[in-house]
Amino acid sequence: MKHDQSSEELVKVDVPFKKKEMPEWTPKTSLGRKVQNKEITSMDEILNSGQPILEAEIVDALIPDLQNELLFIGQSKGKFGGGAKRLFKQTQKKTPEGNKPSFSCYAVVGNNDGFVGTGVGKSKDTMPAREKSLRQAKISVFKIKRGCGSWQCNCSTPHSIPFEVVGKCGSSIIKLMPAPKGKGLCVEKECAKVLKLAGIKDVWSKTYGQTKQKTNLLHACEKALRQLIEFKISPDSEKKSGAVQGKIMSEVAE
Repeated sequence: MKHDQSSEELVKVDVPFKKKEMPEWTPKTSLGRKVQNKEITSMDEILNSGQPILEAEIVDALIPDLQNELLFIGQSKGKFGGGAKRLFKQTQKKTPEGNKPSFSCYAVVGNNDGFVGTGVGKSKDTMPAREKSLRQAKISVFKIKRGCGSWQCNCSTPHSIPFEVVGKCGSSIIKLMPAPKGKGLCVEKECAKVLKLAGIKDVWSKTYGQTKQKTNLLHACEKALRQLIEFKISPDSEKKSGAVQGKIMSEVAE
């Protein structure tokens, strides 16, 4: 049986792969137009000025190494309440037409080096809730201050936090304390994901109140992290703890 040589040659030909071009971003705010025109090239400039970020594309442009993760805030139905954890929390509203379900999702974004943001999204379906939470997390990005505030370590490297902070939401209270190098994140699992994306490697924690309400606990953790940049410390303490603020890898490389 004869083989068609032309067909074999066609199979061996390498066709170059064409990447799909992403649609261009059309900014809708004056801040977005300044970022697109490269009048603003630093995230610190926006955060220090206090300008509200209304477009997620601004954060994508200024922090290219941003990572995101969804947190487990829900639970599936199980016998005696023993259902598995879920990314989406489902609630229902009873109406004359029947039960109308809605889903909520909690997302966190960060560059593992001092920038982090959290957001909650709600919708009648899971995918819109996920997209809303990611967008909300990006436009609420803030920077934190890291250092070594543990008397057991005193290494002056930014592996922990420089001082103790407390956050509260509802009845959920969380206290974050500096820990020595190598201790790890001794905190609730979902809060540990937030701290990891923020660039914190070692921390101790204590929680009070109704901590089973994950959303309130995560909000309390966010408030505690925001206090790291709001509170001011003396220059000597800042130098001793090696406190540094958020960094962007592309700016460091330049």
